Amino acid sequence: MTLSDVQAAFLEQIDIDESYRFAKELEQFKSNPALGYRTAGSQAEFDAGEHIRARMLEIGLTDVKKDAFTLDTWEFSHARLRVELPGGARVFELGAYQTAFDTNGWRPFTMISAGRGTAAELDQLDVAGKLVLIEINQRADWWIAYPAYQAHLRGAAAVIAVQSGGYAQAHPAALNAQNICGPADAPAFSMSRADAGLLEAVLGGFGGEAQVQFDACSTIGHGGVSYNITGCIEGEDRASYILLSAHYDSYFTGFQDDNAAVAMMLGIAAALIRMGLRPRHTLVFCAFAAEEWGVCDSKYDWSTGAYNQVFRVRPDWPGKIHAALNFELPACAHGRQAVIRGVYEWMPFLEAFAASFSTAYPGCVGLFPAGIGAAAPVLTWSDDFSLAISGIPSLVNDFAEGSFMESHYHSQFDNDDAYDPAVYRFHHALYGALTLAFDARAVPPLDFSPRLAALRKTLDTQLCARVGADARPLLEAAADAEKRAQAAARAARGARSPKDARALSAGLLKAFHLCEDAFTRLDWHDAVIFPHEYAQTNLSFLLKARESLCAGDTAAACDALCAVDCNRYALAFDDKVCAHFTDYARQQPLDRLMWGAGRLPGDCRLFSTVRALKRPCSEADIAAALNAVERAYGEQRAALVRCIGEENAACRRLAELLKTLPGLERA
Repeated sequence: MTLSDVQAAFLEQIDIDESYRFAKELEQFKSNPALGYRTAGSQAEFDAGEHIRARMLEIGLTDVKKDAFTLDTWEFSHARLRVELPGGARVFELGAYQTAFDTNGWRPFTMISAGRGTAAELDQLDVAGKLVLIEINQRADWWIAYPAYQAHLRGAAAVIAVQSGGYAQAHPAALNAQNICGPADAPAFSMSRADAGLLEAVLGGFGGEAQVQFDACSTIGHGGVSYNITGCIEGEDRASYILLSAHYDSYFTGFQDDNAAVAMMLGIAAALIRMGLRPRHTLVFCAFAAEEWGVCDSKYDWSTGAYNQVFRVRPDWPGKIHAALNFELPACAHGRQAVIRGVYEWMPFLEAFAASFSTAYPGCVGLFPAGIGAAAPVLTWSDDFSLAISGIPSLVNDFAEGSFMESHYHSQFDNDDAYDPAVYRFHHALYGALTLAFDARAVPPLDFSPRLAALRKTLDTQLCARVGADARPLLEAAADAEKRAQAAARAARGARSPKDARALSAGLLKAFHLCEDAFTRLDWHDAVIFPHEYAQTNLSFLLKARESLCAGDTAAACDALCAVDCNRYALAFDDKVCAHFTDYARQQPLDRLMWGAGRLPGDCRLFSTVRALKRPCSEADIAAALNAVERAYGEQRAALVRCIGEENAACRRLAELLKTLPGLERA
């Protein structure tokens, strides 16, 4: 049978009704009877894992097992607020973030309205022992951890946050939940805009207070255990794998995120088993626990289950897994195009696959008018990033750009009201067919030239020349490595003996791991960048700040410095808050940083300078700011020179490694 025949046989076996039913079954496992929540290390997560394990056995997967790992745990039972309103008493159901707060039943509190929760606003209020109500936009303003910790330092009992925008915009009654990335002892809960509007009758405006009753039970544990659930379809080669994954923890009922994805993964497995497939590679299906959260007070507190699986539980997987397909929110459309987001090295393969599948699948254009596309690199939003940096080439159905993220994501409106069966079937078909396309390749279809081309494209040679960082050796090394990469990609596509295929696969995966270690870094907003981009970006803003200060334009200088690292938070929060959320990203044990360990290139801290430039400035103030900018400029210039040198060396190592691959001399 040809690959197209196998894919056609697979399409006939898809049963999305079966997948839908299983996605709905997962909703029964919850910690909060009213809202849901199946959180990291909770009893609900454990019970859901048992249900998934039973389903794997039922559909016929083999070697089904549970892989244990340790994590910080969160159980959220409930949070309710009782308040006397002009029309009578009302009880509001609240959402929660991963913090510890247990009232042991109803307790009286004073609630105070505190604007957006900034240091300047809290300076005007006495919040000690009180519930502090704030309105935030976590996309446009700041993450919940900042005002929660600021209020905690002022003695607040807890923060209750209303989403004024950014997330949970589906309905005025929507609640929000996110990984908090902050201390457990700075409690935070969420309230809907509709309920907050009713509170205005008793609170009034900023600084208004009301007496309320609060009943909450949210607990954090350390050193807990959770489980990743795996099952297999054994292939002809037991030593090479293709991984399919989705996570089974959730906020609220989590229909799209990620019940439907777990069900789709198992639906693909069931269809492959029904068609009687004996794959070339062993297919591994893994339901990851603790994707939403799992490490307390870390900037990198999500993807805990996946990170543990590939770095601690099964460190033998990198080097054996030829491809990893991760699934998130697959039962609705996230834009006009269905985007497969993968590592750079897969772009030529994915683009060719997308073009062929777009024409082969009936109704594709009706669902996605712009067809199917491919994008790189993988982002930090989901488990595919942890897989990639371990040395496993990965992808995900892209979900981050659609309106769902702002409207329904991480709210109680992530339910099956947004279910689109046609899109769900399409994603079953697309990623099942893509699994078969990967399985048809004896050698992983890795082409390193897109990454090297992107490295060269992101290098700002004019800025490098301006600051005295010689980029020419790096450009030459990247160009040479790109030629080697193109030859290696041709070799990977050619016919060869099984022995050569195994050796070439091992060499390509080793080269991929080298690229992830050498070229994948993060900025302070968790965007994936090349190492040189960190200092290069900072230098561009520092130069703007210098020019503005020399011209006496302190406002423009302040704006420029706010774009450097996390310095913009200094306009809203105290030094202690800003320092905490800067230090904890780089100065704690590596096991607490997980997938962020070593990925953040530096820390350019200009908090006091930013604040000074917001006030009327004297000549002495401007001179002090210039001195601070010059110091930062020197540090960032040195960092850029260092990064360019390290990338140069890595390009040369990559070229040498590719040069030694079997069959390359015949390419």
